[in-house]
Parts: sequence; structure tokens; C-alpha cells
Amino acid sequence: MTIELSRPYSPEKHHSHRDVTGGWLRPAVFGAMDGLVSNFALIAGVVGAAGAGQGAVLAGFAGLVAGACSMAAGEYTSVKSQTELMRAEIAVERRELARNPEGERAELAALYRERGLDADLARKVAEGLSSDPEQALRVHVREELGVDLDDLPSPRLAAVSSFCAFAAGATVPLVPFLFGASGLVVAVVVSMLALFGFGAVVAVMTARPWWLGGLRQLALGVGAATVTFGLGHLLGVTVS
Repeated sequence: MTIELSRPYSPEKHHSHRDVTGGWLRPAVFGAMDGLVSNFALIAGVVGAAGAGQGAVLAGFAGLVAGACSMAAGEYTSVKSQTELMRAEIAVERRELARNPEGERAELAALYRERGLDADLARKVAEGLSSDPEQALRVHVREELGVDLDDLPSPRLAAVSSFCAFAAGATVPLVPFLFGASGLVVAVVVSMLALFGFGAVVAVMTARPWWLGGLRQLALGVGAATVTFGLGHLLGVTVS
């Protein structure tokens, strides 16, 4: 008879997670979709008012450059302000830990009691985590502010991601006119395919049905382009 000895337990990592806190995904996704939808709608409005031609190309380029710069500047300012606020609150927490370590340790113990630990265990956990000042700061910042001290968002990364993504999205409806398209039909087809495709990709990345994400983005983009084309057509008729 073979006796199988039990092995000592060792924690194993059976799965991995994607980075959901980084500063690139949101501005990249938002930038690409904004570039595609806004430039598609802008070109549609110009074509509706004045027809396809050099004006549509110039409008498309202007929309691409202006939109990409605006997105980058907006994202940089937004993320920079957010990071500065985080750093200010982290500095407050650092001062409190230096000035009143016992109070902060009691605060941490109370937090763990609220999460279900008994008073004695919560006190021991808080004391253990507070033995290293830097580790204590990381724990307090994460628990109280919901911030990872080692993974603060990067304003530059957000700005560059937004600029490149917006420019890439805005190029899609412009390409047919650069190759001599004389009407809006080709640009509409290309843009609709891109809208559906990009929406589907984002849906897969976020674990949602690809067809639902694609159809939703397609509906939003076509709706925006239809409104601007109609307004452009009305404006063109009125001006002429």
C-alpha cells in the first residue's frame, strides 16, 4: 500500500489580471472613438453643406489636428490635476503618520474591525502593518484614498495616448478623400466598418459581447454624422 504524504501548502497564482488602473486605456479608447466620430461627423457636415471636394479634405485635416491637440491638452491637464490632488492628500497622510502614529494605528484597526475582524486580530494586523513607516503609508493611502502609491496616473502618458488615438481615429473618414473619393458613400462605409470594429474590440477587452459593443458604437457614430450632415445640408441650402 502506498501512503501519499501531504505536501506543505504553497500559494500559487492560477490566473492573472489586466492592468485596470493604468493611465493609457481610458484616454486611448476615448481618443480613438472621439476622433473617428467627430471627424466623421465634421466631414459629413461639410459635404452636406458644400459637397465633397477640397473643402472636405481641409476640414478633415483641421478637425484631426485641432481635435488631437485639444484631446492631449485636456487629458494632460485633467490627469495632472488629479495626480497633484492625490499627492497633496498623500502628503497629509504622511504628516499624520509622523505626528500621531498611535491614532493612525487605531484608525487602521477600526477599519479592519468594520471589515469583519475581531478587535484583537484587527489590532495585531494594524500593529504589524504599521511597523514600517513606508509600508504603513502605503496601506493608509490605499485603504483611505483608494490610491496605489506606486501606480499614480501619468499625465504625459495620458496626453500622448489621447493625441495618437484621436489622430488615428480621425484619419479613418479622411482616407477615402485622400484617394480621390468624390462623394460621401465610401467614407460612410469605411467609417461604419471602423465604428463597428473598434466597438467590438473594446467590448472584447472589457469582457462584453462583441456584437453589442460594435452595434452600440455604430449607432452612436452614425447618429452623430446624420445630425451634422442634415444641419450642413440645411445651412448650405440657406446660404446658397
